[in-house]
Amino acid sequence: MMMKRLCLLGAAVLTALTLTACDDKKTVSQAPTNPAVKQYNIGVVQLVEHKALDAANKGFVDALAARGFVQGKNVTFDFQNAQADQSNLRNIAQRFTSNKVDLIGAIATPAAQTMANATKTTPIVATAITDFEIAKLVKDNKKPGTNVTGSSDMAPIDSLVELILKIYPDTKKVGAIYSSSEINSERQIQIFKDFAKKKNLEVIEATVSSVNDIQQAAQSLVGKVDVVYTPTDNTIASAVPALLKITETAKMPVFAGEGGMTKEGAFASIAIDYYELGKIAGNMAADILEGKSKPEDMAIQFQKNFQTLVNETSMKNLQAKIPADVKYELVK
Repeated sequence: MMMKRLCLLGAAVLTALTLTACDDKKTVSQAPTNPAVKQYNIGVVQLVEHKALDAANKGFVDALAARGFVQGKNVTFDFQNAQADQSNLRNIAQRFTSNKVDLIGAIATPAAQTMANATKTTPIVATAITDFEIAKLVKDNKKPGTNVTGSSDMAPIDSLVELILKIYPDTKKVGAIYSSSEINSERQIQIFKDFAKKKNLEVIEATVSSVNDIQQAAQSLVGKVDVVYTPTDNTIASAVPALLKITETAKMPVFAGEGGMTKEGAFASIAIDYYELGKIAGNMAADILEGKSKPEDMAIQFQKNFQTLVNETSMKNLQAKIPADVKYELVK
């Protein structure tokens, strides 16, 4: 009798297992046939926090979103700010490569250089860089030949020299303040000097290694120059008020390489729009993620339209007169 019960129990268990297995197969067959939405991981590294780079960051993300790459939907962004620290940049690069992100967005030259040193395979789309070739990020701006591409913040320096002479026609000497550690700042200064020479202008340089040097550098130009020029320099851009404490008191107008500095108080600029530059880079990134292009084949892109900005407060403080043939927008 005991043996019979055991046999009946075994049969019941076997039947239950068989039914369960059938149910599992039925569940699998009823699973959705549409493939899951592809998920992307994008690392975004910004050299330092200031208005221009913040705008580039926003433009980058907004352009990707407009193309369907949306945070929380099909993209996970890893936003990192290096606070202008090289060791932070190296740690961020290691983080991105360890996490095997699908693409890196790099904002400013040192950020892009560190990322490019860390990986030769992950696509890097950079912005807020003046000359990718000079920075050794690409082999050629027209055909990069590396895993790096992006948008350049090269400003119309020749037009800025013309603007200086239109507003201050008696200018003879121009002070140039910039960071000696930023290779693209050095490139812009050289271009400025070349154009200035054609206009018989003398350029006196004052370099800084950190924001702590800015006031001393500006003070060294007082009484020696008529106006001051600063390129699209991250060190200067992150501490414009420090520069203006000296230049405004000395009545030295500051002509800046980008509009964010003018909005913070510099006298005038023929403005790069960093939000638009970020959007250009974001669309390039979308092309890569969609498989339409590869970084090595994507020419560096440039902003085509520029706007002359004049800071209203600075204009009043300097009692500057803007010629009628200069079209500009007042900013506060």
